[in-house]
Amino acid sequence: MAEARIRRRLIRILAFSLALAAVVAESAFAQPVALRSPAWSELPAGERQILAPIAPEWDKLDAQRKQKWRFLAQRYPKMTADEQQRIQQQMSAWVQLSPQQRAVAREQYKTLNQLPPEQKQAVRQKWEKYQSLPPETRHDLALQPPPAAATRAPRPAPQPPSAPPASK
Repeated sequence: MAEARIRRRLIRILAFSLALAAVVAESAFAQPVALRSPAWSELPAGERQILAPIAPEWDKLDAQRKQKWRFLAQRYPKMTADEQQRIQQQMSAWVQLSPQQRAVAREQYKTLNQLPPEQKQAVRQKWEKYQSLPPETRHDLALQPPPAAATRAPRPAPQPPSAPPASK
């Protein structure tokens, strides 16, 4: 049961990472050269309201991460209600992750970010297909163990047959 919860959480993190990547890519050219690291109390009230789920973590974030979250908050009003709700849920899930789980999510994001465009598109299509499933089906899938190919250790290379014993 704990594995299923962790898997669901990691899936949410992956989705959030993809969404955050899109936001960052969209705003990469708008970033100032020297990043400012404002305290939580220095944020405009609207940004504090949007970013409330990560408030307990704000002071632990470096300037670059704070800037990324602020860009997300600035884009937030233009999102649909469904997107806003999803972002809020994902922020809440992110804050609940342990540092190790966050590290795993960041590594998955880096791995996805390095994929060729065709593979990125394939991942997006699989994710969209998963998202379009009914909640009960997604829940059932989350409870299933990972595919065997992903969980088993690589098989050792086959050994050549040994020579038959010499006859006397």
